[in-house]
Amino acid sequence: MIDQGFVEALYKRQSCYEAVPGNDKIAGWAEELIGLLFPEKGGNIFPDLQAILARLQASQATLTELMTKTKACSTCDIPRISSDFFKGLPEIYALLNSDVEAIEEGDPAARSSFEVIRAYPGFFAICFYRIAHLLHQLGMPLIPRILTEYAHSKTGIDIHPGAIIGGYFCVDHGTGLVIGETTEIGKHVKLYQGVTLGALSVEKSFANTKRHPTVEDHVIIYSGATILGGETIIGSRTTIGGNVWLTRSVPAGSKVYYKSAAQVIPPQLRKENLELEG
Repeated sequence: MIDQGFVEALYKRQSCYEAVPGNDKIAGWAEELIGLLFPEKGGNIFPDLQAILARLQASQATLTELMTKTKACSTCDIPRISSDFFKGLPEIYALLNSDVEAIEEGDPAARSSFEVIRAYPGFFAICFYRIAHLLHQLGMPLIPRILTEYAHSKTGIDIHPGAIIGGYFCVDHGTGLVIGETTEIGKHVKLYQGVTLGALSVEKSFANTKRHPTVEDHVIIYSGATILGGETIIGSRTTIGGNVWLTRSVPAGSKVYYKSAAQVIPPQLRKENLELEG
């Protein structure tokens, strides 16, 4: 027999549910918008200017509907946010085009911008981040985080919508990349897989403080590096090597690396070989 108290607890949880459209519907809106910006992604070719305008207007109407059906947005100025987002869409488009350029130039394996747009998980995650970031800046709750977490689930790349990231942003591979809420990243920055730009402390009392590092322009951070703290600044044109752990600032033009103690033992010196020969 199922415990009655358990059933009552579930009912109480159901009665407190805050309405919000399904994550797939919210993410679907973003994917359709990305497909409009980049036909390489969506495969939709519009016959004329009016068709594109009509699709943009439909996308704006969908965004308004999503906000209207989200309880967390009940106190928002929904028409203003929806209108201001689409006014800011040209800037998002320009930033994303710079990101495509940076990824294509920064990855020798990239054969074309088409390949970057269509196939690269880093670009997918950046697209969702840039859309979510503008919505976050405009004061929209919940939905921006749903968008970036959707991209996280698809790519393994975790970018908080509150992070500030400049143009020409290159994510190479990207799996396991974490960029925290108050991170600030300049232009022409390249990050590899497994990089963490995180906080030194996760206490709730620090929620409204600068907890994550600042990365200035033209910085490269290789795989597995961990950089923590709101006062940590990585100076421009610095290279951070793989597996480096940093909690303090680095001046511009630095090279920071982890000196490993790996040792190679030739086959003729391996113990098992000696034992077999004996």
